[in-house]
Amino acid sequence: MSTTRPSEAEEAHSDSYWTLAEPSEGEYSEKRSKFLAFAYPVTTEEEALARVAELRAKYYDARHVCWAYRLGPTGEPYRANDDGEPSGTAGKPIHGILVSQGLTEVIVLVVRYFGGVKLGTSGLIEAYREAALVALEDAPRKECILQERLSASFPYELMGPVMRQVKETEARVLLQDFRESCLLELEIRTGRLDELYTRLERIYGVELKSETATNGR
Repeated sequence: MSTTRPSEAEEAHSDSYWTLAEPSEGEYSEKRSKFLAFAYPVTTEEEALARVAELRAKYYDARHVCWAYRLGPTGEPYRANDDGEPSGTAGKPIHGILVSQGLTEVIVLVVRYFGGVKLGTSGLIEAYREAALVALEDAPRKECILQERLSASFPYELMGPVMRQVKETEARVLLQDFRESCLLELEIRTGRLDELYTRLERIYGVELKSETATNGR
């Protein structure tokens, strides 16, 4: 897992995705309306909605608390909420910023204090978009690598060739058991699983079993 502070959206590989390394916030003003924006890393809908409840309680006197989140490695599922603003003028542009920034497992919430001047549909869309950007622009981000697990069992005399392939594909040994025959529990980046599987399969005497994928957070 790598951590960085990019100035633009990061393009994830097919077996990785980008999220926030820590919460972030910002503030945007437009025609006397104040927009307080908050971004949090989240991994479940329950966690995301808890953030909504938290900010609604804290900013109970605000006119609107609008939000959007994306979950999972591909940004699905997602939700966007306008919280009383005209349909599509708040949650949708916030969600659009998450998509354009290439971020998932994140919720962005924007608290609006009305300044007495109506912004109109296009003005609201732009204001919520800009507020979301302000919250995310300096937020440290991290790349999460999707991992797969693979178990390999083999006679002890094959230890050398097997470990050579493990090292060359940069797999990680989670467990090793040499009591009867050799058993290795391995974890490897999803994009290299097929390569490791093929390499080990070519070694006569090695038995393989692929296991459930995990997210490397």
